[in-house]
Amino acid sequence: MSIYEYYCQSYKVSTDSRNIEPASVFFALKGDRFDGNDFALEVAEKGVASLVVADRQSLPDHPRIVKVKNSLEALQGLALCHRLHMKHLKVLSITGTNGKTTTKELVSSVLSRKYRTIYTQGNFNNHIGVPLTLLRITPDTEFAVVEMGANHPGEIKTLANLACPDYGIITNIGKAHLEGFGSFEGVIKTKNELYENLTAEGKTAFVNADNPLLMDLSKALKRQTYGTNSQADCVVHFGSCTPYLSVTWEGRPIQTHLVGSYNFENVAAAIAVGRYFGVSDTDIKEALENYQPTNSRSQVIEGRNRIIMDAYNANPTSMNASINNFREICGDNPLLILGDMRELGEASEQEHRAILALLNTLGFHQAFLVGPCFKQYNDNPEYLTFTTFMELAAHLTLHPVEGHTILVKGSHSIQLEKILPLIQ
Repeated sequence: MSIYEYYCQSYKVSTDSRNIEPASVFFALKGDRFDGNDFALEVAEKGVASLVVADRQSLPDHPRIVKVKNSLEALQGLALCHRLHMKHLKVLSITGTNGKTTTKELVSSVLSRKYRTIYTQGNFNNHIGVPLTLLRITPDTEFAVVEMGANHPGEIKTLANLACPDYGIITNIGKAHLEGFGSFEGVIKTKNELYENLTAEGKTAFVNADNPLLMDLSKALKRQTYGTNSQADCVVHFGSCTPYLSVTWEGRPIQTHLVGSYNFENVAAAIAVGRYFGVSDTDIKEALENYQPTNSRSQVIEGRNRIIMDAYNANPTSMNASINNFREICGDNPLLILGDMRELGEASEQEHRAILALLNTLGFHQAFLVGPCFKQYNDNPEYLTFTTFMELAAHLTLHPVEGHTILVKGSHSIQLEKILPLIQ
C-alpha cells in the first residue's frame, strides 16, 4: 500500500516515539538534537500502521517500514495530497506578527458553533506543525483553521502552498524576527506571501480596514473588511478595557475574558469571519464571551498581586502595545516584569532602548528587567536588572512583592511564565 492508503485507515500520524497514536503512520523526523530513525524498530512494535523513515542501510527491511529520501518532505507531501483530496472543506489560514494564535483560537471558537472544525493546536504553526494540522482533517471535517508562522523569508509561501487556503487573515505586520528577515521590509514581504497566494488562486482575505498597510497590500484581492471604519463590511466598535475587553457589534455588547485593547482587532476578525460564514449572532456572541485565554496569553490572574500575564512571547510591536495598555489599567501600584526581546539582530539595541524610553515617558517607577539586553542598556536606577530568570527568582524569594498590579511580558526563551508561583 502507499503511504496515503496506510494513512486513510485511521487519519492519524505520529512524530514522537514517546507518544504513539494506535494505527497511525509514524514519521521518523530528524532534528538538531534527535533522530526519530534511531527509534524506528522500537516504534514498529507499538501498533503503528506503518513507519516512514530515512532510507539508510542501518535499518533492516520490515513489512511496515517505508523508506524515503527525506521523511519531512514525505510528511509535507502527504499533507498536501490529503488537502487536495479533501475538496469539500474550507481552509482559512492565519498569519501575522502579533495576535495570530489568539485570532486562530477566537475564529475557531466561533466557527465551531456551526461547522465541524479542526484548528492548529497551540502555536504549532511551522513547517512541521502545518502539515500535522492538515493531517488532522477527516472526511467529516467542514472547516480547518491553519495558523502559519515564519521567521525567515519565503516560509509563508511554503506553508500556503501546503495549506492551499480558500481564505486568509494577516492580523498585522510589525517588528519581529528581524534577525531572520533582515529588515522590516523583509517582514512585510514574507507576510504578504499569504495575500499573494490568495490573489493567484482568486480566493478571499479578511482584512482589518483600520490598518492602512494591510488595506494597501490587499487591494488586488477579493476581501471582506472589518474594524471601526464605517466603510468596513463588518463594523465593530471598541467598548472598554478595564481590564477585560468589551466591544459592540451591531448594537450587541460583547464582554470578553481577554485583557488588552490590542485584542480588539482579533475579536473583530472573529466576528467578521463568523458573520461571513453564517454563524448566528447569538452563537458569535456566546463563543467570544465564553472563550478563556490560556498559555500565558492575555490572562488576568488574581492573588496577592493582580497579574497581567502576557509572557508567551514578545517583540517591539507587542511589547509597546502591552505597556501602553498596562498604563491605562494598572492603578496606583504598578510593577513591570519585562524580559528581553529576542531575534532582533542589529536592531536589538535600538528597540530595547526604545522600550526603556517608553517606560520613562509613561512614568513607571518600578520595573524588573530580565535579560542581557535590558541589563546592558538600562540607565534608570529605579529599575532592577537581572541577567537571567534564575537571578530574578532568587531576588523575589528574598524580597516578595504584594499588593501590585504586575505586567509580565517577554520572549518565551526568558522563561517568565515560570514566575507565577513567586508573585501569585
